[in-house]
Amino acid sequence: MPRNNVKKISSPPVQVQNEQNNLQSILGYVAPTEHVALPSMGKFYPPDHSLNGIEEVEIRFLSAKELDILSSKTLLSKGLAVDRMLQNILIDKSINVDELLLADKNAIIIAARVGTFGSDYPVDITCPECGNVYEHTFDLSEPETKDIEHVEVSENSTFFITLPKTSVNVECRLLNSKDEKFLEERAKKKEKMGLPDSSITDQYKSFIVSLNGNTDRGLVDEFVDVMPAADMHFLQKEYAKSNPELELDEECVCTKCGNVSEVSVPFTANFFWPE
Repeated sequence: MPRNNVKKISSPPVQVQNEQNNLQSILGYVAPTEHVALPSMGKFYPPDHSLNGIEEVEIRFLSAKELDILSSKTLLSKGLAVDRMLQNILIDKSINVDELLLADKNAIIIAARVGTFGSDYPVDITCPECGNVYEHTFDLSEPETKDIEHVEVSENSTFFITLPKTSVNVECRLLNSKDEKFLEERAKKKEKMGLPDSSITDQYKSFIVSLNGNTDRGLVDEFVDVMPAADMHFLQKEYAKSNPELELDEECVCTKCGNVSEVSVPFTANFFWPE
């Protein structure tokens, strides 16, 4: 009888199968996530915004992909690295990083850093008294948030401040990441063109929504330019009280002269690349 020439294919060894299964298990690994409390508590986002009334967002921890983004020379030169990283780690992709309020954006940045590298953040501090450079380690584990329960927010997620001198009722909004970029670019353009610095008044013009209910931008701009200094100082203080920014100041003690100074957490190059 003719011999059967069909070759029998043997099954891969059990060890190879286990290695393949382990590989599939690793590739199917789901990165852990955490929920970040928003300092704004969602109170200052417009009614139609996805974060209106939302008190926390979910992010995943940084991976090698995000570290590549943070080290991209192209993205760094354009100032886009951190924003691109944040957009990647947000679980809810309907959230636009440009629309994040500055306090909320900082809270997410800090949570991402702590979840990746821990809460200790060593920084070189220059003593303002003697010029000595010393190392201070900031604790990022539990940044304090400002109490905003007292802030009365309108149905449009704005708030009102009545000025003491002119008695003008100023409607304000909190600035977001897009506003910050606009103000920075405007300041750079003016500097390049040799024009006088107007960063303070530009900021006021950005966050003022209306004056006594009048939303005309020309009127707002003109009023800011002629606003009494006392009213401007009052507006600055009251706006700061309503802004739910994180308390990022720590007391730093000079190792040489003992001078104590309040220093805000500096976002240096090693924030996401600790030594």
